[in-house]
Amino acid sequence: MTTVSGPRIGVALGGGAARGLSHIPFIEAMDELGLKPSLIAGTSIGAFIGAGWAAGMPGYEIREHALDVLGSVRALSSRLWRTQVYDLREMFQDGISMQFDAFRVLGSFAPYPFPRRFRELNIPLRIIATDFHNWEQAVFNSGRLDKALAASIAIPSLFKPVINDGRLLVDGGVVNPLPLNHASDNMDIVIGIDVNGDPINSDASACPSTVDIGMGMAQIMMHRMTAQMIGAYPPDVYIKPDVRLFGAYEFWRVREILEAGDALKDRFKYQLSDKVDQFIAGQERSFEAV
Repeated sequence: MTTVSGPRIGVALGGGAARGLSHIPFIEAMDELGLKPSLIAGTSIGAFIGAGWAAGMPGYEIREHALDVLGSVRALSSRLWRTQVYDLREMFQDGISMQFDAFRVLGSFAPYPFPRRFRELNIPLRIIATDFHNWEQAVFNSGRLDKALAASIAIPSLFKPVINDGRLLVDGGVVNPLPLNHASDNMDIVIGIDVNGDPINSDASACPSTVDIGMGMAQIMMHRMTAQMIGAYPPDVYIKPDVRLFGAYEFWRVREILEAGDALKDRFKYQLSDKVDQFIAGQERSFEAV
């Protein structure tokens, strides 16, 4: 006797700093549809949120945790300050530096308890970082989860680079902002969630800050690479919440960013349900033909 099985679903969660909080409503949508991914591939904040999902956190718990730790400027600032300096010797060790330590930031903002190794996860996860010296992707799916996550979120200049297995690593968005190639591996349905944002109309005479210029250049680069990735590995379901008005570091606007994802949640559920129905109907036709 033959039976119809559900599709293997791969999900690519893109990078976009604070804008990546808009991933959460789509995780909730899959929960509400009773669907679980067979594989998650994440870059930067997509890796961080994807790790919580892979560890077994439902979408609503991820939302509650984000609101709890990011819901005000005071709460966010307090947590960041506690991660920054332990003593004066450390501050001056490599010259005065305002770069954050990605390990400490993870420890401060991740839910407790949080898995330290990939083998503790419920769903296979691939995390994308960038090998700074070799100019190539570093892909992690085994070993130390915390090291891989720290490397993937290590935005250049904001975070110190991370050393793992003898490699100097920085943010995965430098080389692969939407890892569809990894999410597509032997999957029946592939989902791409792009949170990089789009250009905004602004006063051409206004001079942006150095940080804004740096992040803007990164967004332009990520936009181009994402377009190339979509062309090479077209997803079955592609969603791009409107997060253009949110600054890359405006994590305290978590409620507004979540609302940007909420606005597309029903559309996402409809598109995904349609793809699942098509897959099941195709299986049934194949069985009837046997």
